[in-house]
Amino acid sequence: MLRSIIRQAAKPLARNNLARRTLYSSPASFSDAIFVHRDTAENNASIPFEFNEDNKKRISEILKKYPEQYKKAAIMPLLDLGQRQNGFTSISVMNEVARLLEVPPMRVYEVATFYTMYNRQPVGKYFLQLCTTTPCQLGGCGSTKILETIKSNLGIEVGETSKDGKFTLVEVECAGACVNAPVMAINDDYYEDLTPETTTKLLDNLKSGKPVKAGPQSGRHTCEYAPGVYTTLNSEPYGPGFRVREDL
Repeated sequence: MLRSIIRQAAKPLARNNLARRTLYSSPASFSDAIFVHRDTAENNASIPFEFNEDNKKRISEILKKYPEQYKKAAIMPLLDLGQRQNGFTSISVMNEVARLLEVPPMRVYEVATFYTMYNRQPVGKYFLQLCTTTPCQLGGCGSTKILETIKSNLGIEVGETSKDGKFTLVEVECAGACVNAPVMAINDDYYEDLTPETTTKLLDNLKSGKPVKAGPQSGRHTCEYAPGVYTTLNSEPYGPGFRVREDL
């Protein structure tokens, strides 16, 4: 009897094919950033890099903010200076920062490859960072239309640089200016409330060297409520105790 029970337990259970669960996954999203160094003609350790005199003075002031034993905390501001001088954060920039701060180069590589603010490859004169997260997708006409406008106007895809070397386009995750969506950063400035028309005008002005005004392109001031939209506070805030019971 016991043997019969054991034999029955050892039999594989019949599977109901109709009840079989199927696993689904979303398509892989590939980054346009590079996190592993590969020597190229414009980015290899044999290319010398040294901070210019102005930046050496800035570095001296930066290091005064940290105790001598903690000067490695200055990796980020020094990488930023190096990128601004060199145009991108090359392996030579990182090695020079490591030398100045007396840390293993790997410590600097870790920082440079973690933060997307450091460009590991050369970028154009105008570095376009278009936000395509949910608020910018929903705000105004939507960032998808802005992305298509940029790609069509410049003839490039995300992660590419225009043939004249002026423009590089990337997508970013939340620029932190959701109330002014859609928004795009160009170098250090934000351009907000974008439409296909204002985006085209902005790019054309940059191409021709005409001055461009940062901030909202819709005419509103900073993040004040948009004309005709009354979902934002547009009057003096209520004072303390508003709608609070008198006995509290």
